[in-house]
Amino acid sequence: MTTSGWVSVRCLFRLHFGEQQVFEERITLWHENDMDRAIALAEAEAQRYAESQEAVEYMGLAQAYLLDDEPGHGAEVFSLMRTSSLHPKDYLDTFFDTGGERVDDSADA
Repeated sequence: MTTSGWVSVRCLFRLHFGEQQVFEERITLWHENDMDRAIALAEAEAQRYAESQEAVEYMGLAQAYLLDDEPGHGAEVFSLMRTSSLHPKDYLDTFFDTGGERVDDSADA
């Protein structure tokens, strides 16, 4: 199988703001043919990222995706498939549109 030689890795973090906790998902890109090596690099970077921030904890979750194409305009950089019996609206509400997302609305202003 021919690949692009690039791997994207999604890592999960927990941020503490007093009594409130916020979860952050970061996707980083690694020029690496070996998924295990890319994950190791991403986890080391994730640990450094967490340690460089105040009240940030790397949660130990890393999910990798080996890119088929070179990174560029419109390239797929991450894909995760999940089997679920939830109705589409319930699926979105459960995993993506919970109401607790922090979004930048400055473009709407």
